[in-house]
Amino acid sequence: MERIPMTPEGYQTLKKELEHLKSNERPRVIRDIEEARSHGDLSENAEYDAAKERQAFIEGRLRELGFKLGTAEIIEPDDLPKDRAVFACTVVLENVDTGEDVEYQLVGPEESDIEKGKISVTSPLGKAIIGKKPGDEIVLNAPGGKRVYEFVEIL
Repeated sequence: MERIPMTPEGYQTLKKELEHLKSNERPRVIRDIEEARSHGDLSENAEYDAAKERQAFIEGRLRELGFKLGTAEIIEPDDLPKDRAVFACTVVLENVDTGEDVEYQLVGPEESDIEKGKISVTSPLGKAIIGKKPGDEIVLNAPGGKRVYEFVEIL
């Protein structure tokens, strides 16, 4: 079975979501279904249909989270080499055109959140960064045109 690389923070985030779904959302939707059933005819009961739909979503997400947590390979960023870009490291890039610096942590697709500076190693930019060393040039063919970055440092 293929392992899913994950940072400790990403693993804990998924674990918290799993616990929240089990302890809060699942019991709530069960109560909602019971209440909707008490209203009588289920064939035209929109509340019942909505609650059953929500229950199906929750159960699917619980299975998905269980699989991801069960196959997770936790990668500790502090234990990684600092001479090249690898999974879980944080890099600083300079946009050659604008001179603007950007900071990204390379994470798995599950943890990706551009607003928090976390990009997936499977994204075009993530793929372009992996294996590079400070001082290297990174060329990305983006939908808006070609972007060129200088790899400044690994934090």
